[in-house]
Amino acid sequence: MDLVEVLPNRLHMLRFPIGQAYLWQDGEQGGGGRSLTLIDAGNIESAAEIEGAIRSLGLLPERLERIVLTHCHRDHIGAAGELAARWGARVLAHRLDAPVIRGERPVPEPVLLDWEVPLYAHGLTVPEAPPTPVDQEVEDGDALGFGDGAHAVHAPGHTDGSIGVHLPRHGVLFTGDCVAAVGPLMLGVFNVDRARAVDSFRKLAALSPAVACFGHGDPLTSDTAAALAKAAADTAS
Repeated sequence: MDLVEVLPNRLHMLRFPIGQAYLWQDGEQGGGGRSLTLIDAGNIESAAEIEGAIRSLGLLPERLERIVLTHCHRDHIGAAGELAARWGARVLAHRLDAPVIRGERPVPEPVLLDWEVPLYAHGLTVPEAPPTPVDQEVEDGDALGFGDGAHAVHAPGHTDGSIGVHLPRHGVLFTGDCVAAVGPLMLGVFNVDRARAVDSFRKLAALSPAVACFGHGDPLTSDTAAALAKAAADTAS
């Protein structure tokens, strides 16, 4: 796992062989620690690495208050249950993906384009995620309790309950897998409904963030709003 600083003393990316998560720090709290939020949680084998990354930053893992899951795929939710049980964090996810995360419904099958088929097979090498309790089901616009006003942005298409996480006061947007930056900025792959995913891409781009963090690929921190707007406009349904 690689630990990459995105915003000093605020935001780090935790990059795994497939996929990534993000650690957000809020201001100083009582007892000398900082309130921590994890956006996505890697695969089932990632818990120890995530804890180690938190400690390496001089932070306390017991300050992990919440884990916000952008969608129900195994490379994003795998370690959430273990981390929540270990440190008392609450798990948040959209209402439509929460039953999948809890293991009550199967993971929805994507409608693959021909060129996505071998990539999808590679992604299935990630271990399956265990059923994970969801403490709070969110809807579009719901406050998430961190980041001076972070809220959920329903962005369906990759899955029915995919969300972006928007921190307007900090100009930060987490897109989940709706948008990818592996090579050129593009619509994410493996969508259950490509047309809805394109609409969601445009919805997220319209937020005009200064920093965009993706489920796959390096964060965008320069000319971000313009790049997102162009890529979204150029994406065909």
